[in-house]
Amino acid sequence: MLSPERLALPDHEYLARRHVLTYMEDAVCQLLENREEISQYGIARFFTEYFNSVCQGTHILFREFSFIQATPHNRASFLRAFWRCFRTVGKNGDLLTMKEYHCLLQLLCPDFPLELTQKAARIVLMDDAMDCLMSFSDFLFAFQIQFYYSEFLENVAAAYQDLLSGRNPNTVTVPTSSSGQHRQRPALGEAAMLEGVEASLFYQCLESLCDRYKYSCPPPALVKEVLSNAQRLTFYGFLVALSKHRGINRALGALPDKGDLLQDPAMDEELERLLVQVPGLVNSATANPEASCLPSRTPPRAGSPWRPPHPSRKLETESDGSTEETDQSET
Repeated sequence: MLSPERLALPDHEYLARRHVLTYMEDAVCQLLENREEISQYGIARFFTEYFNSVCQGTHILFREFSFIQATPHNRASFLRAFWRCFRTVGKNGDLLTMKEYHCLLQLLCPDFPLELTQKAARIVLMDDAMDCLMSFSDFLFAFQIQFYYSEFLENVAAAYQDLLSGRNPNTVTVPTSSSGQHRQRPALGEAAMLEGVEASLFYQCLESLCDRYKYSCPPPALVKEVLSNAQRLTFYGFLVALSKHRGINRALGALPDKGDLLQDPAMDEELERLLVQVPGLVNSATANPEASCLPSRTPPRAGSPWRPPHPSRKLETESDGSTEETDQSET
């Protein structure tokens, strides 16, 4: 049965929104690069397996960053893969630094840019030093917002700076013969930076951005809900609110709710099935249960350059995603 979206849209618009051409081009490139190997079992089988992997979200593993960010589905698949691969970090209560989380990201995408990881960490740490420790849930939900909505947030940051300097970004300035030069923006004092901007005016700016980035921004109704809870707010205060909003997380659809973040029954069942297939492993694990527990920071594949610079620390209770909890881990 065809989906309502498919029935409501013309063929070309539906295919464009689903980025089918992107996947066809990528499949053909892989076919040409591996044509000798693929010819042994057939082109039809190759395309079947390729698009099955796209549907399952495994097509982004170990791919270059340009491909990972190419479509919304790729971004959501990467977020889901990162969560499933490294949720044991949160399950064990480990706290990692920004650089360590970046190393984990590079295990799945070798050329993942450091700047995106730094921006995600800044949402959690705010004005704290970037080498502070963060819980897995704090970082993951902040990273989700920064990674998935990166282009939208760049424009939000620019609009925020305009408002902070007293200029309405929705105002169109028409140059005249009497004003040949742009007026300089007033210098921003420290008090203005801390105070933030008026929430209602900020939302007016975001409305036009949401319309422009219709399919790559949080649902406008939820953005309005976030801003309605405050009279004034800072840019990072806005990002923190987005990262903690359950409705936005559900609308994006890549990660479970915070309460279920450390649970993945399907993955656990698959791991148990694989362990049973390894001769002698189950018996040795039963005889020596401690030997079956993997170190909390063991990378998921051999030969990784990632090495933890300090022993892992533990959380006595699960993080609620707040910056305060992350900061208290240092005391």
